[in-house]
Amino acid sequence: MSVGAVADLFDLTVRTLHHYDEIGLVVPGERSPAGYRVYTHDDLVRLSTVVVYRRLGFSLDEVAQLLADPASVRDHLTRQRAAVMHRLDELRELVTAIDHALEKDMSNEQMTTADMRELFGDGFKEEYQAEAQERWGDTPQWAQSAKRTAAYTKADWEAIKAEGDAINAAFVAALTSGQPATSEAAMDAAEAHRRHIADRFYDLDHDFHRNLAEMYVGDERFTKTYEDIAAGLAQYVRDAVHANADRHA
Repeated sequence: MSVGAVADLFDLTVRTLHHYDEIGLVVPGERSPAGYRVYTHDDLVRLSTVVVYRRLGFSLDEVAQLLADPASVRDHLTRQRAAVMHRLDELRELVTAIDHALEKDMSNEQMTTADMRELFGDGFKEEYQAEAQERWGDTPQWAQSAKRTAAYTKADWEAIKAEGDAINAAFVAALTSGQPATSEAAMDAAEAHRRHIADRFYDLDHDFHRNLAEMYVGDERFTKTYEDIAAGLAQYVRDAVHANADRHA
């Protein structure tokens, strides 16, 4: 099968298949009469295994180790199952918080500090809000954000949280699949990040976004927020934002 046909079959991008080829993870075993690389049956079996492991959350390095040492599969899957169960517990807690927010939204109640803390966890702290107001309270961006968020309901904040989680997931997917911060996937995630802020809080052009991203590596609290999601993510996001700004320059 050709690269394009395999990409359609497995719902992958041609870029991903080329990357797997470059790192030796799945290398097309034959060539067509015209000289193009094509995948054999054995190649497709190997690729299907890679796809399964990737959907389980394994990094490309872990997948390569599993393929090189099949005996380690059980150990990897056992650890992965434990991680998934832990994540399920976190998601159940998040669902409970969202349900509470929805109940209050149906009665048109405004979001309280306790509600914000329940929904956003450690990401929301009153002292951060006070510090932010002290640093940027006189800026037009702060005024614009304050005006917009004052009218937000609990459902709005729940949607904002979901959007942010989806953007972070896109960054993590690009990072863990081995794509550089200058890749299209990483830059697209950075653009979604910029639009999220611009749509929900304040106008944000690419130059301002570039400066904002410097805080992700310059302020240890921002850095920790990203590093708690995935190792190396803070620098990756910063670099992706810069690459995206360059792309739109």
